[in-house]
Amino acid sequence: MPLFTPGRRWQPPFSPFKHEPFPRRIAAWLEKTIKGPLFGCRMCGNCVLQETAFICPMECPKGVRNGPCGGSTPERCYVDKSRPCIWYAIYERAFRLGREERLLEILPPLDWDRVGTATWGDVWNQLQKIGIRKLVRGLVNAEPAVRLQTWDSIFRPIRQPAWWQGDSAYHPPQYTEPVSALERRLRAGEFVITCEVSPPLSTSTHKLCATLEGLKPYVAAVNFTDSPSATPRMASWACSVLALQSGIEPVMQIAARDRTRVGLQAEVLGACALGVRNILCISGDSMCLGPSPRGRMDVVDIDSVQMLWILRRMRDEGKYLDGREIKFPPRYFLGSAASPFASNVRFQALREQKKVNAGAQFFQTNLVFEADRLEIWLNELARRGILNKVFILVGLAPLKTLKIAHYLQHVPGVSLPLRILKRMERAQSLNGEAEEGLNIALEIIEKIKRLFGQGVHGIHIMAVGWEEVLPRLMHAAGLSLQTKLPSV
Repeated sequence: MPLFTPGRRWQPPFSPFKHEPFPRRIAAWLEKTIKGPLFGCRMCGNCVLQETAFICPMECPKGVRNGPCGGSTPERCYVDKSRPCIWYAIYERAFRLGREERLLEILPPLDWDRVGTATWGDVWNQLQKIGIRKLVRGLVNAEPAVRLQTWDSIFRPIRQPAWWQGDSAYHPPQYTEPVSALERRLRAGEFVITCEVSPPLSTSTHKLCATLEGLKPYVAAVNFTDSPSATPRMASWACSVLALQSGIEPVMQIAARDRTRVGLQAEVLGACALGVRNILCISGDSMCLGPSPRGRMDVVDIDSVQMLWILRRMRDEGKYLDGREIKFPPRYFLGSAASPFASNVRFQALREQKKVNAGAQFFQTNLVFEADRLEIWLNELARRGILNKVFILVGLAPLKTLKIAHYLQHVPGVSLPLRILKRMERAQSLNGEAEEGLNIALEIIEKIKRLFGQGVHGIHIMAVGWEEVLPRLMHAAGLSLQTKLPSV
């Protein structure tokens, strides 16, 4: 086990993709020899240890570099249950040391031209640019701000290359008029209902189109999942186009799991050209949840925060990641997932703030079965000053069977209380599972309605394969596109 990283060094260091000069090879060997035993260093070429409380984020099996996924817990990583969640450990140490604000800085994806090479050589080059005398004067200055600025002048240019320039500030959208009907409704203060529909498993779209037709009177937009549980389905962008043709507004999901930085930018440009105006950036379920043979589980090219940052800059600055200008920039309403109960609520609030700073304009939360606990999470978001910067749609699901309830108990980031499980067990014995699941969903909806105007702007219903019940559920809850609720 590395000395300063509470995990185990199970992944080998990266190797460079090019021949390095002898001095740099010596520097890389020295860095690997020292940082390997201390931090489990993988030689990523962009060391961010100072920003992550001196715990290497590359120890995360997913390789995410900007915070935990929605399945983060204080116990074990759901991808590799033999090890702790590294990002939970990073957050825990950062909060304990008073360094949590450093975690807000949006860190870049790896530059694979530099992977496997020494970061210490870059540090030495930066020291020469600053000048040793100037550096020493700054580090011994009586003012803490000057010392911090001097220290940052060494490492910031290394971890934030010119093509990225991430920071920890909030970046509001650089447009005034809503770009989608969903955004317009949220800005107008409506209680908004969205729902999630699973794309077809084949090329047949008859059932999908029929489902969309039945949802028209009730929902402001429909999400199309992006291969949930790492299982292939029809592409989210294709379903989004079918929704537009059916006269209903789509929310296109994009999972970081299956995207490279090139593919992300290309796909979004194409989707926008076809009329898609709402995009939800998510990490995506790990390949470990999918069927065999499984794909790589040790690293993703970009994480959900980096996706938001890239897409926001494409829209607001008209720039590709490589710096080229976009003559006709895309226009979209950016969203992301939030997990109120995934881990420590303070950690989740900071994670959500980072997403908002990166570009998230709306959240669709993970499934909520304990609406009473939402206020704790909302209070933490309020303390971080982001409730007025993001629209929140609370996720819920009607439980069709006890089997579904048992399944959701083990979904990372979902908290399903024992009392609901017992209700479903009693209902099963009376052959009334579906009705009981519907009643539970209606009770949760009523509690969420009471939070409207207190940080909650609507609900997001995930059918979990029970799409046909959605019209009945929304009719029973008194929800439709014309629903008007008084805000508190």
